[in-house]
Amino acid sequence: MSTDSRAIAAGATLLRLTLGGMWVSHAWFKISAFGVAGFAGWLDSLGLPGFMAGPVIALELIGGILILAGFYARYVSIALLPVLAVATWTHLPNGMIFSSANGGWEYPVFLMIASVVQALIGDGALALKSRPLPFAALRPAQG
Repeated sequence: MSTDSRAIAAGATLLRLTLGGMWVSHAWFKISAFGVAGFAGWLDSLGLPGFMAGPVIALELIGGILILAGFYARYVSIALLPVLAVATWTHLPNGMIFSSANGGWEYPVFLMIASVVQALIGDGALALKSRPLPFAALRPAQG
């Protein structure tokens, strides 16, 4: 493994651990600060289905753990993009900067981009189960 490929693997690992940690911490925040019922009420107040609170928290928690473990992390990162898209939509009225009252849209958009980057570069080192993206097989052979 060349120095560049080691650096890329280290970067992918660092991104995976950071992204997974973010998902787990956001799920835990919803549970500890609001509870499922409180989060459901907030979703209802936005005109979103409150019954999705439990599934969203479960997706964030389980998805974060899978990403941390490197268990098909690139696929999980893509699968969680709809959660980030809804988070972006909910923060649009607050402006761009996430430190704005009620948070802005910049952070969820950044996380969407980081998730796509994770999917493109792979799981990195120490991943439990990694798999290339389907279109990676379409690349011409290097030689």
